[in-house]
Amino acid sequence: MTGPRDIHAYLAEFEDIPGTRVFTAARARQGYHMNQFAMSLMKAENRERFKADEAAYMAEWPLTDEQKQALLDRDYNRCLDLGGNVYFLSKLFSTDGLPFAKAVATMTDMDFDQYTQMMMQGGRSPEGVRSIKEGR
Repeated sequence: MTGPRDIHAYLAEFEDIPGTRVFTAARARQGYHMNQFAMSLMKAENRERFKADEAAYMAEWPLTDEQKQALLDRDYNRCLDLGGNVYFLSKLFSTDGLPFAKAVATMTDMDFDQYTQMMMQGGRSPEGVRSIKEGR
């Protein structure tokens, strides 16, 4: 039997997965207000207010400047880096009239047709770089 594992060391290992942001408790805390902002877009009146003046609507939320800019830029990968959760961010996709699959495709190095083809063939190959720090 082994001793207790350091939870912080264990969670840090998730940061070593290339192209993946695991939604940990730390990310949840970091992105709480961004995700709550996104969830507010479930209400039609909030979507309309947001579409009328995105910056003014976001100013009502305690978002960091980086979070605001990532949201304005629709830089979804940056949003994930800053604590966003793709399922919450999907409310923003929907507000923009962007289907989930097309929004997610923008988070890859593929266009939508390439992304769709890859997914139809079973998804991303498990071959390739599996560790950032080890380069393997």
